[in-house]
Amino acid sequence: MTSVRIKKGDSVVIISGKDKGREAKVLNVYPKEERILAENINMKKIHQKPRKAGEKGSIIQAHRPIAAAKALPKCPHCGKAVRVGFSEAGSEKRRICKKCKAEF
Repeated sequence: MTSVRIKKGDSVVIISGKDKGREAKVLNVYPKEERILAENINMKKIHQKPRKAGEKGSIIQAHRPIAAAKALPKCPHCGKAVRVGFSEAGSEKRRICKKCKAEF
């Protein structure tokens, strides 16, 4: 199991699949499964049963997680999809952009 280098709240660019090229905000990260939940990415239709008598069933759209390997974080400084590196400043470990070397 590798570490997921994407965090909740990051802006990501999808690099493969049906949503390739789209940008999204990360809503949740599942590190054990190595998956992320991104806003308006990998939307699926779900058939919902009626809950009460007299209510109608409906079809709703829901977010589904995607593999973290299908997304690259977007660097806030250079604005590109980048790989993430790490630098240690004292006892802190910080993420850096592999292209422009800026921290984020």
